[in-house]
Amino acid sequence: MTGGSRQGDAEFTAEERDAVYRCIFDRRDVRGQFLGDEVPDEVLGRILKAAHRAPSVGFMQPWDFIILKDQGTKQRIRDAFQVAHEEAAGQFEGDRQSLYKSLKLEGITEAPIGLCVTCDRERSGRAVLGRTHQAEMDLYSAVCAVQNLWLAARAENVGVGWVSILRYDDLREILGIPDRVQPIAYLCIGYVSHFLDKPELETRGWLPRMKLDELVWFDRWQERSGSEPLLEQLR
Repeated sequence: MTGGSRQGDAEFTAEERDAVYRCIFDRRDVRGQFLGDEVPDEVLGRILKAAHRAPSVGFMQPWDFIILKDQGTKQRIRDAFQVAHEEAAGQFEGDRQSLYKSLKLEGITEAPIGLCVTCDRERSGRAVLGRTHQAEMDLYSAVCAVQNLWLAARAENVGVGWVSILRYDDLREILGIPDRVQPIAYLCIGYVSHFLDKPELETRGWLPRMKLDELVWFDRWQERSGSEPLLEQLR
């Protein structure tokens, strides 16, 4: 920080800083470890408040949150997932397809809470500050709400799993979502038996974690002149 003085009340202690980083690094996409324990309303309330504090372009706050506890509704979503899952499997071949079929990719009926996060694309009218030239910024804002929610849930020791193998139209039909509203994420939420040490797709060999120092450039695409000190920190 240059110029002026630091705002003492706004500063994080080293312990608080480390807790934030731990939360980020220990966040996991949960599929198969859900317990049947209910998430108390006060805990779910804190998680939703964190989601609602996400940054949004033009302060448009385009998100809504549909909470699902009805098992019949969750089963309908599970059935829609199964159709999409079988279609997705056909897009892979050989060993890749076998590995795909062996992965557990949802916990829709096991998780005590389902949550659909949406984006109302007409919430702030036609012209929105910051969205005049990048129309998709409302969608990105809603995704920021998902990330806030996910990190807050991890800090509460609550697991979250994002189920993306679903047709948007199926979610619209099952949940009564208007056409102008874009479903962003269907999340499975609940307490878990444990959090995995590493992402499951990494440990199962679906893809390796990419090296950060190979993804950072300076001033121009694929330019690294004079950048070695920072790149060394990223290795």
